Amino acid sequence: MRAGIITLILFSGVAPGALAAEVETAEPFTLGQIIVIAPDQAGVAIASSTLSSEAIYTFNRGTLDEAVSLMPGVSASNSGGSRNERLIFVRGFDRFQVPLSIDGIRVYLPADNRLDYGRFLTPDIAEVQVAKGYASVLDGPGAMGGAVNLVTRQPTKAIEAEVRGTLSLDRDIDYAGFNVFALLGTKQDNWYAQGSYARNFQDHWDLPGGFTPTASEDGGARDFSRTRDWRVNVKLGITPNETDEYSISYTRQEGSKNAPLHVSDTVATQRNWTWPYWNIESIYFLSSTALGDRATLKTRVYRNTFDNLLAAYDDVTQTTQTRPRAFNSYYEDEAWGGSAELGVDLTDTNRLSVAAHYRRDRHVEFQQSFPAGTTEPDQVNLEETWSVAAENRLRLSPALTFIAGASIDWRDLKRAEEYGSVPGLPGNRLFSYPIRNSSALSGQGQIVWTPDAATRIHASVSSRARFPSIFERFSARFGGATSNPGLKAERAVNYEIGGSRQYGAVRVEGAAFYSRLSNVIVAFPTIIEVCTAPGVCDPQAVTQSRNLGKGENYGVELAVDARLGDTLGLGANYTWTHRDLDDPANAAFQPTGVPEHKAFVWADWSPVSRLHVVPNVDIASSRWTVNTAGTRYSKTGSYVLANLRIDLDVTETVTIGMGARNLFDEAYQLTDGFPEPGRSVFASVRARL
Repeated sequence: MRAGIITLILFSGVAPGALAAEVETAEPFTLGQIIVIAPDQAGVAIASSTLSSEAIYTFNRGTLDEAVSLMPGVSASNSGGSRNERLIFVRGFDRFQVPLSIDGIRVYLPADNRLDYGRFLTPDIAEVQVAKGYASVLDGPGAMGGAVNLVTRQPTKAIEAEVRGTLSLDRDIDYAGFNVFALLGTKQDNWYAQGSYARNFQDHWDLPGGFTPTASEDGGARDFSRTRDWRVNVKLGITPNETDEYSISYTRQEGSKNAPLHVSDTVATQRNWTWPYWNIESIYFLSSTALGDRATLKTRVYRNTFDNLLAAYDDVTQTTQTRPRAFNSYYEDEAWGGSAELGVDLTDTNRLSVAAHYRRDRHVEFQQSFPAGTTEPDQVNLEETWSVAAENRLRLSPALTFIAGASIDWRDLKRAEEYGSVPGLPGNRLFSYPIRNSSALSGQGQIVWTPDAATRIHASVSSRARFPSIFERFSARFGGATSNPGLKAERAVNYEIGGSRQYGAVRVEGAAFYSRLSNVIVAFPTIIEVCTAPGVCDPQAVTQSRNLGKGENYGVELAVDARLGDTLGLGANYTWTHRDLDDPANAAFQPTGVPEHKAFVWADWSPVSRLHVVPNVDIASSRWTVNTAGTRYSKTGSYVLANLRIDLDVTETVTIGMGARNLFDEAYQLTDGFPEPGRSVFASVRARL
């Protein structure tokens, strides 16, 4: 019965692309874009490498992990464990191997780069760019498996304004939270200005009705699922002529969250962690200057900060910190950096671009431990990252273009401090790790054939590396690991062939990809000496990060959307991803978090003017997961989630809507012990000038 209902819903609609001409989409901030393989689309567009703001709004995807999961080749997941962070995988590559940027400015946490993608809000985003496998070396280091870039909005009219509000309800139609968004901007002859504010408050979300209560979770409203996030973005730009542009932007986002518990682990083994604040701030200057008729200089200069508190409590009441398991862990990070890119037309058919990137990361951490309440001294890590890249774009014929690029990246570690035990010495002390620097070469090539305006075929190969984080090199992991200052960069060689074709009212995209991974970082068992007094030492089994893993990711992506008249159409995308990873320290190891099969199907039906009915379905096969102890791997099970949105344009500028996610209240999970939300309902209003 359910399958029949889903089929009826899906095949009564229109592809979002069918109404592109009617939808006023947000204009992307062009200075903040990176290089991706992306066909131009408008309206509610879900392309292979770009996701429009209108698609994000239409499918009610308020956070980054939810939004990019609409795209082929990109999967959302959950880290589970004590952290409960929302994750993104791009063709099987994780958050460490796929850098995140906002307007081309890298968001990087030097301690461990454990970005929680659920903290990044989407209402003020004009476009999400996803470079898969082949990420241009001109855009900077670290893009081993691709790159994700959030492009903010840019005004295009003398007065541009938008206000949105969404009320969230749980499966019982009780209040569950809200999100609001406001934007005001102006575009004048020689300058523009814009400010925006987004806020999301999640009081709770509900588990599916069929959930069986456990000792750690009684069902209904998910315990400890409350989150708060807001972001403000302000930009001022100068456009003195038709070719040049200079912009300064300021972004600040603040968040706080709790962490739901594993539903089947015992209460005694749970960690009761919460994040009272998780704040990022960035101020950046971007420019593009024409140097005569044949050259362009682009620059970026920025300062980023990250402030974070992780608080661990005695028990689920989260009221006391008196036991040894309780602590307050503080991170205070600051980064300065910049880049310059010069592109020169050597001939009418040959363009050479060179780029240089620099970043200086200063990470400070300290911990307050209980029951004594003692606070560690500041531990400082200071590191500089450099990259020099060149790319040549040669047009071999009107239809054929060859692109080749290479870069050298290197990292200079200036300072690496820790407070804790030193092998061979008793007690805790502030000490410095040995200093080790590292470097890596990258190279790539791509050929693009466009025999006509409706067809684009490409093939590429790219060899990219990413440097390990401070955590991977030095973290003791609560006494379970020892450092490895000489840890090398991981590497992936990515191959791809794909293309797109417009067949009248139907657009088709597809790609086949293969990635070979080497020097993959794994936790390898080793023995260290732990001393409790001078001369009193005992061996202890721990792990050490080593470059001993290897593997491969490969698969296929397909996407189609079609116009079936003025008011009717359909769209869908599908991804098959297979991952093999050899961990010599763990014969049972399986790569977790990514389903082998994933699809998204949608429709947009306008039975009468100003009314839009948008049914859509998320589909995924099972994925590997692992228990809390890391000793047992299993499959999560597959799911089919039916969703619906209905919008009514009350006037030319005001729209009201309502909808639901997981209509049939299906029980599913993305990682062991952490079920996902059941049915939820929302109502929204949007006004635009």
